[in-house]
Amino acid sequence: MQRSLFGAGTCSFRSSRPSAISRTCRRHFHDPKPLPPQDEWRAHFPSSFVDVRDRVSINNLETGRLLADSFLSGKSLGAGENKVVIEAYPGPGALSRALLRLPKSKIRKLIILESWDRFYQYLKPLEAVDPRVTVLPIDGYTWDSYSVIEEKGLLDDVMKHDWNAGIHPELHFIAQLPHGVYGEQFFSQLFRCMPTKSWLFKYGRVPMSLVLSQPMWDRGTAPYATNARCKVSVIAEATSQLQNAVRPSELQPYDDHFHPSTSRVVSKKAESKRAGQPHVAVNVVPHQDQLIRSDQLDHWDYVLRRLFVLKSTPLKNAMNSLAPGAPTLLKVLTDPELPPEERVNINDKIKNLTIKDWALIVRAFYNWPFSPEDLTFSNAEDFGPGREG
Repeated sequence: MQRSLFGAGTCSFRSSRPSAISRTCRRHFHDPKPLPPQDEWRAHFPSSFVDVRDRVSINNLETGRLLADSFLSGKSLGAGENKVVIEAYPGPGALSRALLRLPKSKIRKLIILESWDRFYQYLKPLEAVDPRVTVLPIDGYTWDSYSVIEEKGLLDDVMKHDWNAGIHPELHFIAQLPHGVYGEQFFSQLFRCMPTKSWLFKYGRVPMSLVLSQPMWDRGTAPYATNARCKVSVIAEATSQLQNAVRPSELQPYDDHFHPSTSRVVSKKAESKRAGQPHVAVNVVPHQDQLIRSDQLDHWDYVLRRLFVLKSTPLKNAMNSLAPGAPTLLKVLTDPELPPEERVNINDKIKNLTIKDWALIVRAFYNWPFSPEDLTFSNAEDFGPGREG
C-alpha cells in the first residue's frame, strides 16, 4: 500500500472574501462577547504570561472562516456533517466563532478546551447563545482532560466506529498547537496514539485539523534522504495521511492572521521568540492499515531514537548504538535467501532509510532474543495525551 504524506489535492479557499455559506450564517450568529480589534489584542491578551508564552492564536475572523471551511468542508480529508468537534488551544475563539457560523448541519456539538482565564472569558459566553457549545477550563495537552470530557457524558452520543470501515463520520479534533517543547510533544504523541488506538482513536479513525508552525510541520513531513528527516516524520508517515488544508501563502504575512504580532514587541525576553514564524493549517487522518503494530510501538521509539542520533552514518556502522551485539542483525537484514524487497541496504545512511527499511529493521530488532528488556526513555516526549496521569 502506498503511503503518501499528502492528500491528492490541497484544499484552497480565498481568504480575501468569505464564502457564501459564511456570509449567510454570519447574519444568524449573535456574538455575546465580541473579540477586540486586532490592533488591541496585545493589550487584552499579553503574551508575556508564562501560561501563554508559546501560544499562537488566530486573531482574524476572516482567517477563522477560511479555516473552518477548509477543515470540515470541500476536499478536506475530514469533511462531513453532524460533527462533534473537540477544539483545543482555541485562544479567545476566532476559530471557535467561525465554526459556529457554519451551517448547523455541519456541527451538532462543539467542545472547547481552554485553561487560560483571559481567553476563557471570551469563550464561556458562547454557551449562552448556542446550546451546541460546552466550554471547559482544562488543558488540551493532558490525558485527564479527555477523561473529563467523557465523564461529563459529552461523548455518550458518539459511536465507536470500526477502524476498517472508513474515517470516523462524527468525531473531529481541532487544535492550534503551541510552540516549544509542549507543542512538539503534543504533535508527536498524536501520531503515537494511532497504532495503539488510544486517546480519541479508541473511537476509530478520527480526523484531526491542526494549525502549527511551518518548522514543526516541516519536521513532521520531512521525506527520507533529507536532513530534516527525524523520528517524528517516520512515525507520521507510518501512521497517517496528511494534507494542507489551505495553501501556506494564504496564512501569510503572519501579522495579518495571528497573535501575538511581531510589529510592537515590548520586551524580547517577555515575548515568545517564535512569534512571527510562518504557520500552516493541515488535515490529518490515520491510515486504515497501520504499519506500526501496537505491540511494537516501544521498539519503533527505541530504534528510531537510537539511530537518528547518527543520521548521517551508514546503517552498518550505526547498529551498535542499539545494544551490544546488535550488529549481528545486519546478517538478518541482508540474508541473500530473502527476497529483495525483504532486505535492507546497510550502506544507506540513517536519514536515507525508507519507511519499508524502518519496518524491516524494527521487525528484526523485535524478534532478536537479546534486545534490551527496558526500552523506556526518561524523556519529556512521553507526556501529553498519550500518557495517563
